[in-house]
Amino acid sequence: MSDKLPQNRNNEEVDLLVLFDYFGKSINRVINFFYKIIKGIFSFFIYALKPFIRNFKLIASVVLVSAILGFIIQKTQRDVYTSQMLVKPYFDSKYQLVTNIKYYNALINEKDYAQLQEIFNISEEDTKQIISFDIHSGPENENDKIVQYDEFLKSIDSSRAKNISFKEFVENRSIYSGDVFQIEVFSHKKDIFRSLEEGLNTTFTNTYSVKKMQKRDSLISIERQNILSSIKQVDSLQKVYIDVMNDEANSNKGSYTTKDGMSFIQERTKTKEYELLKESMQLRQALSELDAQKVEEDVYFDTLSSFQDTGEKYTSIWRVYTLIFPLAAFVTLCFVFTGKNIIRFIVNYEA
Repeated sequence: MSDKLPQNRNNEEVDLLVLFDYFGKSINRVINFFYKIIKGIFSFFIYALKPFIRNFKLIASVVLVSAILGFIIQKTQRDVYTSQMLVKPYFDSKYQLVTNIKYYNALINEKDYAQLQEIFNISEEDTKQIISFDIHSGPENENDKIVQYDEFLKSIDSSRAKNISFKEFVENRSIYSGDVFQIEVFSHKKDIFRSLEEGLNTTFTNTYSVKKMQKRDSLISIERQNILSSIKQVDSLQKVYIDVMNDEANSNKGSYTTKDGMSFIQERTKTKEYELLKESMQLRQALSELDAQKVEEDVYFDTLSSFQDTGEKYTSIWRVYTLIFPLAAFVTLCFVFTGKNIIRFIVNYEA
């Protein structure tokens, strides 16, 4: 019994040593794994920076020359001015507006200044100062988006509407989804924008919009006649009820006594003056809303904000050539050095 006890202790010590040795090797493997990763990343950066260190003078010279060249070009470039105009089209004239904006840009690209001169009624010299036209959806709040979403759901099948969320609608809607549009003009001349407004105002009218407005006016006229007819009928009924009530009030036959001395009170005629008054008010309110609709939308568009008399100077990072040219030169050199190293690696590679 005493001989077995020391033997068991020795076995336990051996097991502990084996376990510690296993844990030690595992920890070393983990440390070596992370060491190799860090060393690989460090080696990659060193290898990538070597060409730039070796060719530092060349890179600095190219970047400096590019910066000087960009500065010269930037100083020789003509200033660009821009101005915005907010409009609200009616009767689907927004489709014609977007089409015409594209047409104007095509004329500018083709340098068809005669056609532009005729459209905007400006001199040929001013026409040549126009750089481009642009159109965007106008400013809108969350409530405007919700209203557009509700109108969209009403225009499609109910089974499809369940699968289209508000977020998907907002992300995938086109420029035609909005009701307000921002027209932006770029020009080398800073005070040309007001003179372009009259020509732009003619872009909203087309045959489709004219017919749609005429159809709307015809429907309003028919509905107005129906409402007026209903009001006339209600007024006639009100007059009849009033006459009946006056007759009953002035009549002596409201109560009478029989020969036996029994008194009777004649029941008055039941009328609906309150219901008729309420209906009359509703009809007149509907008539007022129809008239207001025709007054508010009696044109093909409303100008919410006109062009400024003097445009603001247009600035963009892409016009800062003192920054763009050196950056482009540096990126080009990076591709050149990387390409050379890849080619050298492929040539010297041995499987």
